[in-house]
Amino acid sequence: MEEPFRGRRDAFLRKVRRRPAVMGILNVTPDSFFDGGQFQTIEGATLHAKKLVADGCDIVDIGAESTRPGAVPVSEAEELARVEPILSALARRLDAPLSIDTTKARVAARALACGAIAVNDVGGLQRDAAMADVVAAAEALIVIVHNRAEKDESIDIIPDIRAFFDRSLTLADKAGIARERIILDPGIGFAKTSRQNRDAVARLGELKDYRLPIMVGVSRKSFLGSLMDGNPEASLIGTVAANLAAAARGAAIFRVHDVAEHVAALKVFHAIRGTS
Repeated sequence: MEEPFRGRRDAFLRKVRRRPAVMGILNVTPDSFFDGGQFQTIEGATLHAKKLVADGCDIVDIGAESTRPGAVPVSEAEELARVEPILSALARRLDAPLSIDTTKARVAARALACGAIAVNDVGGLQRDAAMADVVAAAEALIVIVHNRAEKDESIDIIPDIRAFFDRSLTLADKAGIARERIILDPGIGFAKTSRQNRDAVARLGELKDYRLPIMVGVSRKSFLGSLMDGNPEASLIGTVAANLAAAARGAAIFRVHDVAEHVAALKVFHAIRGTS
């Protein structure tokens, strides 16, 4: 990792240790569930990324393959064609750290070479065998996201998350990824029932013993609508409420579409918690 990007990586880690951090979502996909097709050009992506930063986000997460349920997988070549020119442009134009949202090691490697400082892997280092080595070689941050092959409503989701994290952390250790560059994400919305999604947020405190930052990504996800009589107009309110609940249980990083609202809400939360 080049020195300017190494500096951004270390500055981001310092922020995470001091206060809640916000990750702004930039989807350069045609089919993401909330904003698909809006930011596929370099200029469109740049304008939106600048807005995310102006609104107060601490890192911009760029994804070129939708991970919504039922999304059509894209090839490595297509994912690279979508993300590489945009990420390269943003690394030059944006004074903020960038993350790549991918499960493919070669896509991650190109993104890190272009200036990304982190890999947000919804495969949790378990989908592509080369991913851990790519992250270790670049000295990048890694977000290990819990995932499953399919939903199973019969299981207790927290032990399942812990078993998954244990496997992923073993892979990280073997590859030589420094522990201080690992972030855990319980994978809200990934092969979980609505009840399991609620449990994953409500019981985040049971993951504190890993002594690693916890990120949550509940933004605009459908299970929130099921808690609010399926009212899509209330999804922002539901998202903010769920993220504050996660913050109260120890979450440190919040991956969101609506940055300004979360920066404001978390500032108030952090101020009140700091005086209690």
